[in-house]
Amino acid sequence: MTGKKVESHKDLKVFSGRAHPELAEQVARELGIELVPTTARDFANGEIFIRFGESVRGSDCFVIQSHAQPLNKWLMEQLIMIDALKRGSAKRITAILPFYPYARQDKKHRGREPISARLVADLLTAAGADRIVSVDLHTDQIQGFFDGPVDHMHAMPILTDYIKSKYSLDNLVVVSPDAGRVKTAEKWANTLGDAPMAFVHKTRDIDAANQVVSNRVVGEVEGKDCVLLDDMIDTGGTIAGAVGVLKDAGARSVVIACTHGVFSDPARERLSTCGAEEIITTDTLPQSTEGWKNLTVLSIAPLLARTIHEIFENGSVTTLFEGQA
Repeated sequence: MTGKKVESHKDLKVFSGRAHPELAEQVARELGIELVPTTARDFANGEIFIRFGESVRGSDCFVIQSHAQPLNKWLMEQLIMIDALKRGSAKRITAILPFYPYARQDKKHRGREPISARLVADLLTAAGADRIVSVDLHTDQIQGFFDGPVDHMHAMPILTDYIKSKYSLDNLVVVSPDAGRVKTAEKWANTLGDAPMAFVHKTRDIDAANQVVSNRVVGEVEGKDCVLLDDMIDTGGTIAGAVGVLKDAGARSVVIACTHGVFSDPARERLSTCGAEEIITTDTLPQSTEGWKNLTVLSIAPLLARTIHEIFENGSVTTLFEGQA
């Protein structure tokens, strides 16, 4: 050593998986940077190959991957990308999962069942992730599955700002699709001018996937404009049934709002014909309005970009959603 001072600088790099590159490109534009060139291809037997086009040594790396269908392939791709960064001597690796895979399997309902949400966290740790960013986890307890920082972001301001800009709040009722979402509905109600609340009582068949029956409304919705909210919509059975129950109870109109539009078949048909005026979602998963009569997609990219900026600058992520607790 010659005694010269070694100057250090922070280097931000953002990487995109193949599941939803449009979202990652929007995030990069918000940050004023380019995505790192990445070679990704499938071998004939389905194995995934990843190689980055530039050095990642000493860099603060953010790997964005949405987990749409085929979910298992995109999860494996993100794990391989993280492993490649770790072996390339990245300084810190943050896994960004706008939609956390296997989030519904966050506890055991009966014996001999997995807790797959915990398994996903363990896989991310084993691959080399130092930190996780996700949006509207199915349950808050998932944060405790990862042994490191978890930034749990919320899409509520994006959704409620849109509702405020388009609908009158004078006759609004916030409706939870079940008793388990009442706490979230309270936050929405406070944000939407201290609106009254209601929820739909439902029963679920634990032996069959996506089998839910909406029974009755608890709360006053007659003559009201209802905002029916949920964190995710898969096949649309629960929400479509809830719309029917609200209409039967005399609701004047129903708008559906969710963060994660999974929209597995036959969701589009159910939601387009259930009687809802509009279905509002974000692009945490890739979306297309083609074939929909009433779907609105809002961008989550600005929120993810601000989160990345705060993490990179060692700022406060909490300030992005203070006042929502």
